[in-house]
Amino acid sequence: MNKQLILGLLFLFITGQVIAQNTDVKPRVIVLTDAEIDDQCSMVRFLLYSDDFDIDGIITTSSQYHSHGHNWAGDDWMDPYLDAYAKVYPNLRKNDPDYPTPGYLKAHTFLGNVDKEGEMDSITPGSQQIVKVLLDESDNRPVWIQAWGGTNTLARALKTIQEKYPDKMAYVAKKLRFFFIWEQDNTYQSYIRPNWGKYNILTIICDQFWAVAYQWDKVLPADKQKYFKADWMKSHILEGHGPLCSLYQAHKEGDKGGFQEGDFRSEGDSPSFFYAINTGLTNGNMDHPDWGSWGGRYTRVRANTWLDPVPESGYTYPKGRWYTETGWGRQYMKHEYPKNLDLMKEYFKPIARWTDALQNDFAARADWCVKSYQDANHPPVVKLKNALSITAKPGSKIQLSAKGSYDPDGNKLNYQWWQYKEAETYKGTIGFQDADQQDASFTVPEDAALGQTIHVICEVKDNGSPVLTRYKRVIVTIN
Repeated sequence: MNKQLILGLLFLFITGQVIAQNTDVKPRVIVLTDAEIDDQCSMVRFLLYSDDFDIDGIITTSSQYHSHGHNWAGDDWMDPYLDAYAKVYPNLRKNDPDYPTPGYLKAHTFLGNVDKEGEMDSITPGSQQIVKVLLDESDNRPVWIQAWGGTNTLARALKTIQEKYPDKMAYVAKKLRFFFIWEQDNTYQSYIRPNWGKYNILTIICDQFWAVAYQWDKVLPADKQKYFKADWMKSHILEGHGPLCSLYQAHKEGDKGGFQEGDFRSEGDSPSFFYAINTGLTNGNMDHPDWGSWGGRYTRVRANTWLDPVPESGYTYPKGRWYTETGWGRQYMKHEYPKNLDLMKEYFKPIARWTDALQNDFAARADWCVKSYQDANHPPVVKLKNALSITAKPGSKIQLSAKGSYDPDGNKLNYQWWQYKEAETYKGTIGFQDADQQDASFTVPEDAALGQTIHVICEVKDNGSPVLTRYKRVIVTIN
């Protein structure tokens, strides 16, 4: 028996605690999808990461782009994806026993309000599921509503609660978290904000998703586009990776825009669950959209509503919807590109910067569909000996250590400590000693002011194939 096999089996046997810890911190999610072709792409990847989430619902809804009679993929569009998942499930489980059963996913897939854009009059199986989850007082963990399409099914569910259970509204609001890919109908503005805004529900509304959407070839830096080209997509995702990955809707021959057959098409909705993947960047706390993660980085614009940081000097955010007609990125791509490319790069950087890690991780999950545990790669586990939250005075030396980190496959680990400037309030630069070693240090600059924060990322890569990356964040607060 070779060393990797022994290590893999040992990992599965003795790290039940690790798996249990991951289970304890799994985010609860409900997906609202309008079944657009890029939703179908996102769904393939979402199912490959379904072991990372507690899925309370996958609900088909409508949007300004898709509804009955309007570019509709069909009420049963999810069936082939769930069937394909069932075929690869036995092999996925070999790589992580936490994958939900096909039966569980089917039982948690529902049809929501799909008749037309913004329709929220009808009570649907999808809206009823949201009500059921939110009213269940046996589980008080936050529920992240990921709106890949419109918010009308969510609005219908919240209206049902308001009408039938008004005494439960505060309890429900305390559980709710929103991550919307644009506002793809008007129900957030017309119903949810006026009736639920007083509860200050954490709401992220994303426009920077264009870094993984239809115009990635214009948005992404040139050195990152290789991960979206046909050669990479075919070898790592589309071919030889089982029936689920074969459903992935890459570009086809003859598509407009100069794309090649097999080129990445779009996953504009994926940042909503990229944000929830347990990479270590959030340190188990997803209530900080300004920290930055695979799902982007956001700035508070009103109450507890977070939008994309716009790098344009003097920019004023709209008071209403953040969507195709107002989102800075979409308007730039429609009307300004290729002017001011530095502004464009800065705007999309919060997601674009992670391209390598995101796509390699996707490739590893695709491998899990067809490879045994010992033949596949699995992400490293990052452990820090130092605290994740440190208070320190200017001039203090901060010792950092990633001892205890390990790779489940026995691969060599490479370390990099770096300053996440965009996420912190200190605006200077710190100098690391041994930034590429397991143990590192830095001295808090003398000009750091009381209350300012410094964000340090411990980035750990393995040397497997594909290379996988995980993180931990250390936040130093000046006292």
